[in-house]
Amino acid sequence: MMEKKNITATELTTSEKRILLTLGEAGGEWNQRSLSEKTGINEDAVMQTAFILAQKGLCEIKEEKKVYYCLTKEGEEYAEKGLPERRALDFLIDRNGATVEELKTAFGDRVNIATNWLLKKKWAMLEKRGGERFLIPAIVSEELSSGIDEEILNIVNKGTTEWKVLVEQLKTAKEGEINDFLTQLISRNLLEIHSRVERKIAITEAGKAILSQGISFEEEIAQLTPELLRTGSWRGRKFKRYDVNLPSKEAYPAKIHPYQRILDRMRRIFTEMGFIEIKGEVVQSAFWNFDALFVPQDHPAREMQDTFYLSARKPIDAPEELIKNVKRMHEHGGSLNSTGWGGKWKRELGEELLLRTHTTAITLSYLASHQEPPVKVFCIDRVYRRETIDPTHIPEFDQLEGIVMDKGVTFRNLLGCLSTFYKKMGFPSIRFRPGYFPYTEPSVEVEVYMRERGWIELGGAGIFREEVTNPIGVKYPVLAWGLGIGRLAMIRLGLTDIRDLYQPDIDWLRKARLFAE
Repeated sequence: MMEKKNITATELTTSEKRILLTLGEAGGEWNQRSLSEKTGINEDAVMQTAFILAQKGLCEIKEEKKVYYCLTKEGEEYAEKGLPERRALDFLIDRNGATVEELKTAFGDRVNIATNWLLKKKWAMLEKRGGERFLIPAIVSEELSSGIDEEILNIVNKGTTEWKVLVEQLKTAKEGEINDFLTQLISRNLLEIHSRVERKIAITEAGKAILSQGISFEEEIAQLTPELLRTGSWRGRKFKRYDVNLPSKEAYPAKIHPYQRILDRMRRIFTEMGFIEIKGEVVQSAFWNFDALFVPQDHPAREMQDTFYLSARKPIDAPEELIKNVKRMHEHGGSLNSTGWGGKWKRELGEELLLRTHTTAITLSYLASHQEPPVKVFCIDRVYRRETIDPTHIPEFDQLEGIVMDKGVTFRNLLGCLSTFYKKMGFPSIRFRPGYFPYTEPSVEVEVYMRERGWIELGGAGIFREEVTNPIGVKYPVLAWGLGIGRLAMIRLGLTDIRDLYQPDIDWLRKARLFAE
């Protein structure tokens, strides 16, 4: 804080005098609201005046950002009745285990939540008995004390709670543990987080010195009106002082969200390179999402732990001949010199509906109906996977997918296309490492170099295997890639947590830099 020398009471405005007098009445610290109530000046004007006094060295302002937590409606329900996994554990212990169907009957639409958290917390084990799935308790409920997450719910259930208060009441837990459980409860939509900046204002010794000189009030002219000029009544009157050196109020004009700017930039680059953007449905069949891409039907990625399945099924939206080609390819390699995956390919598994785990389902479906070269398309859209939420993973994110199909295209063309894209996105240092993906061969992982963080992997690419292209009737090479947009956006925007891309933080949005394109 820079102190202004030799300030006298006559140099202060009426509102500055009123604020200073109030600050000096009882000493100590005042907040914005109490000063407003005492002086009768609105809160915004109080802070504006306080900042001016602080610049003159007559008061000091201390700022503290406080974080508060409150329960959502679902959180209130769980605070009263108990978490679904706790109630489910009691249910299992009473019956010494239960089938998944019995749990569904008892817990209705909360059964998936209860089951997932029972397994995640290792309170229960899943085993098969005679073709049925059984959940067996792995711990005795009486021996299981309340977890930190349950204690947090109970504390916040008494009223909106500040972070420091939570830490004080959870004396047996470390701050890191508490933060982890708070993040978990927020991701479960049981807690809401709010923050606000609280300011304390106190008079300084220089301010007290001004008061000791004595302060008198006289009417000030804040605006020179035509009436004052016409009558000449402005003569001999005191004018409100203005400091032309004070910084002006910050203005925040409307602008496109930084993340949306990155998406638009990607679209523009590929369009300039001669590509066409395509779109598709969020809900896809397992056939297009997995089977047509030569992903075996017993592949771990197809399990419910990795994929969001819908309860309904639907006939496969593809020509019967194409379906038969995919079936033959899985079972024995079709007409190719391939062994396939062996076993029996089941149509009913291909009919399952799911939230697409990648946009390759869209590009491959498009390719099946556009078999004649050249084909150059890309898709930027949302995909869904059962990811544990952390600073680099979320269950819903954007992916950039693209393919090139033409006579004589090679692996070298693929690397050139990707190099051009990343250089246009502002990454001059690019390298490719050998990689493995179920439906491309050869395959590479794309990495870019950042001075502060070294080499960072941003996506995978390769040439579609014949096991993918042959069943859909494509006879020429297909270059394909799937690039992670979130991680690239974090690098461009200087973020360390992917969740910040989607948080409605108005302060960050206002101050986010409009990077050069």
